[in-house]
Amino acid sequence: KILFLGGRWNCFSNFSSYAISWNNESWMTSEHVYQAEKFTDEKIKSEIKSTKSAYDAKMIANKYKDQIKSGWDDEKRLKIMEMIIRAKLEQHPHIRKKLLETGDREIIENSKDDFFWGWGENHTGLNYHGKIWMKLREEIG
Repeated sequence: KILFLGGRWNCFSNFSSYAISWNNESWMTSEHVYQAEKFTDEKIKSEIKSTKSAYDAKMIANKYKDQIKSGWDDEKRLKIMEMIIRAKLEQHPHIRKKLLETGDREIIENSKDDFFWGWGENHTGLNYHGKIWMKLREEIG
């Protein structure tokens, strides 16, 4: 198993320090992009984009959670996340190399707090973040 959330495989985390280009703009991390995609309000998106860390981007999004755009359901979240991760993978050859190094091992977001994107406290979570990385690995492998 490949566990990521820091350490050797941290490049797979949205909080890792890999800038990405998204809609012809440069973003500090994929987490910034993901959090901004939840909103239509340009002021909120700009506030998220200009913050100095992925953690702060998430906190700002949480502050405005009552203004998340309609239709932001699991299907939409998964689609956007895959697009963001695909962009990150295409823009960073190092990440592509690391992804191929995982072979056929299961990739897991090692988050005890996130049952949706990670495997949660009891390791029974949905691990959608890891599943997206494995899907993309299959495509490029």
